[in-house]
Amino acid sequence: MARLIINGGASLNGEVNVQGAKNVALPIFAAALLTEEPVIVYNWPAISDVYNMLSILEHIGATVSFEKDRLLIDTRRAQRWEMPDSLAKEIRSSIFMMGPIMARFRMARFTYPGGCEIGNRPIDLHLRGLKNLGVNVTEAGGHIMCEGRRLKGGDVHLDYPSVGATENLMMAAAMAPGKSVIRNAAREPEIVELQSVINRMGGNVNGAGTSTIFIEGKNSLGGFTYTCMPDRIVAGTFMVAAVVTKGSITLKNIVPEHLFAISAKLREAGAKIEIYGDALTITGQERLREMHLIETGPYPGFPTDMQAQMCSAAAISRGTSIIVENVFDNRFKHVAELQRMGANIVIKNNVAVIKGVEKLHGTEVKAMDLRGGAALVLAGLCAEGKTVIDQAKIIDRGYETFDAELSLLGANITREEIEGG
Repeated sequence: MARLIINGGASLNGEVNVQGAKNVALPIFAAALLTEEPVIVYNWPAISDVYNMLSILEHIGATVSFEKDRLLIDTRRAQRWEMPDSLAKEIRSSIFMMGPIMARFRMARFTYPGGCEIGNRPIDLHLRGLKNLGVNVTEAGGHIMCEGRRLKGGDVHLDYPSVGATENLMMAAAMAPGKSVIRNAAREPEIVELQSVINRMGGNVNGAGTSTIFIEGKNSLGGFTYTCMPDRIVAGTFMVAAVVTKGSITLKNIVPEHLFAISAKLREAGAKIEIYGDALTITGQERLREMHLIETGPYPGFPTDMQAQMCSAAAISRGTSIIVENVFDNRFKHVAELQRMGANIVIKNNVAVIKGVEKLHGTEVKAMDLRGGAALVLAGLCAEGKTVIDQAKIIDRGYETFDAELSLLGANITREEIEGG
């Protein structure tokens, strides 16, 4: 266990080179199972979720090695199709392995995946999609058994444009005989990246970035080299850090168009944002204005993974902001902790009404989930006095050396490891 100790009030200024994206690295690692040739990945984020995913690959029989920024995955000796329960419960994204394992072995056995408890995240979309590709699915004793000897191309309509289900089905269909169509597919940038990688392997996928994806299955796929795109949620978190501390941060290695929804709301609140190439500078010179309405939704809508951070920003803004969470049904756990710091927030179902206060006050709080933990860090940075954030390792699931980066920008933040936790 670990906790973060923040003495708030410092203005953050400087530059940040944004890390590789967690939400693209995990499915790309899973895609390594689609080939028996070497896979090389650069700019991968050194975070706990990534290490857990690599452990799953090693359990299956892959060899993993890394040298500086270069990660090598060799799956030639991979032979296990059973997901280890202990690792699956650590990481929600273990579900990404279902499609590739089915494609590789035509058999798969899984436990229900873990990860942050942010509400109902059913895997029914994954399972129904696989059934449409000819997979026989049975469930018993908390485990899912998939038998795919008759895996074939099929027509899938997703009831919701789930990123995970879209990616899983893309990978399964990439080696399913025949043609597949995924309708109402997720449109996130991470989907476009996965399409690019599968095609680099010799696959035939097109339509990613739109609501309909077409896939022609191949008998075999080759190795690939890939450089992870920048993490848009990490970038958005540092953008909020700049404005809540009335600082100025330059973010390098970004894709500005991936941040349009976040930038629009921060501009509405009074932030100054200058974009040039693959970088931007965001400056917050005065107390933020209210953000009239933020509604989370699938890309290109406002990302649910930035909802908690915007709660922290709205908590110290002038006026009243309204945030509607449309993606997950239990993603306001951070609100109770922000209230302990003096935030004036009322929750009704999936709506947060936030009346900004002039100052938050430091106290001891607990990170309940990844993005909620990041939101508490942001609140601590602008709070008066000392904030202690318990269960800080949850934040490490998505942010690489977060506290060290903030310290370099001028934050008064330290990490304390707790023995026996």
